[in-house]
Amino acid sequence: MDKDNALVSTDEEILIRPYNDENDLPPIQELMSKHLSEPYSIYTYRYFLVTWADLSHVAVIDGQIVGAIICRLAPHKRGPLRGYIGMLAVSEKHRRKGIGSRLVESSVEAMKEAGADEVALEAEVTNMAALKIYEGLGFLRDKLLHRYYLSGVSAWRLKLWLR
Repeated sequence: MDKDNALVSTDEEILIRPYNDENDLPPIQELMSKHLSEPYSIYTYRYFLVTWADLSHVAVIDGQIVGAIICRLAPHKRGPLRGYIGMLAVSEKHRRKGIGSRLVESSVEAMKEAGADEVALEAEVTNMAALKIYEGLGFLRDKLLHRYYLSGVSAWRLKLWLR
């Protein structure tokens, strides 16, 4: 087995499931605050997770949440029904196992089933791992958003057209 394959092979069972309830919130919040550059309040998490719980998913290994994606779905400017990926994070220990891609695929499928016409998100221009995941799943760079984040880092708006 070569070095690259050794990094992605695993004997651990990875369960991808929808967000359940408030019990999932503390590990999700911890994961996001540790791995995302923007700070989010408890109210932001609840806004997404209470309103669109069926679109958000977690990755679980040995009973522990090791990854999460938080999404929403709403009409965009009186036009298409737009799914939106607000947050995605996977613990460092469990990266390079396909968890991020599986979380995105699960949420995109849920958005399709809910009637989404497209899915959008923002990713830091410097976050090559995230860009690789999204572009590998068919997302295209739609717009460069200069100094988008509080840190002053720019972002790419990426879109996936479903219809």
